[in-house]
Amino acid sequence: MSPWRKGEYVVAALFLAPGLIWFWTFALYPLLYAFWMSLHEWRIRGTSEFIGLANYARVFQDPVNLIALRNTVVYALISIPGQMILGLAIALLLAKATRGKVVLRLIYYLPVICSWVVVSLIFMFLFNSEGLINRFFGESLGWVDPNTAWLNDAATALPVIALLGIWKGVGWVMIIYLAALQGVPKELTEAARIDGASGFQVARFVTIPLLAPATLFILVLLTIGAFQSFIQFYIMTGGGPFHSTEVFLSYMYNQAFNFLDFGYASAIAWVLAGLILLISVIQFRFIRQTYSY
Repeated sequence: MSPWRKGEYVVAALFLAPGLIWFWTFALYPLLYAFWMSLHEWRIRGTSEFIGLANYARVFQDPVNLIALRNTVVYALISIPGQMILGLAIALLLAKATRGKVVLRLIYYLPVICSWVVVSLIFMFLFNSEGLINRFFGESLGWVDPNTAWLNDAATALPVIALLGIWKGVGWVMIIYLAALQGVPKELTEAARIDGASGFQVARFVTIPLLAPATLFILVLLTIGAFQSFIQFYIMTGGGPFHSTEVFLSYMYNQAFNFLDFGYASAIAWVLAGLILLISVIQFRFIRQTYSY
């Protein structure tokens, strides 16, 4: 090997080293260590006992995990379609807008850059029994009981948190679709209009199919985000009432930091990771088969 070639490898290694060190230290090592913990009856003090896959068997036998799975799926089924439909609709409207594009994009994107803690507190203020929602829709319009405790009712707490997820995520979906719309060939949409297609037909049969890669990207990331939701659930309800808003990460957090059962919490985390991986693979295969062009 020539000295010049060796020098190139040394330079490449120097550039890669910080990223690799960060990845091994803060991503791969904690991941593997959590798997090691999941195989033990983990004790903070003293020697931990190796128990094999007992924590994983406990995950599948624990009824609260089944409730957390149901709540997570319901949250995903409400928030993901809501974000995607509204985000796509706003993107299509903004793509045709001639004035105020920048201001409207900023308004819709503002919730995305706000902290989950801040937006959760805002929604708690809006939906408490004396909040603006009860005052406006209850006392002024008479549409709901003005004393409704939205976040303390098992029937309404989860939909309210899903509504927060939609409101916060629409701006991000809009930005991705706006970027994807730049890549849709104008010749195709103009040809469809010349053939007599209406605006809805152009969007349905030309634009939306061409946005399939962006749709796949958004769907996979929103699904991962939905299954990793934690802050809004922990702040707004803490998993209650009666586990009606319990999700995987809130239950894992309680097991780890309230009951100090780190081995079981690590097993929940690994099962959740496997579930997200499985769903992502299914989504990739389904959409690729549906939109292959």
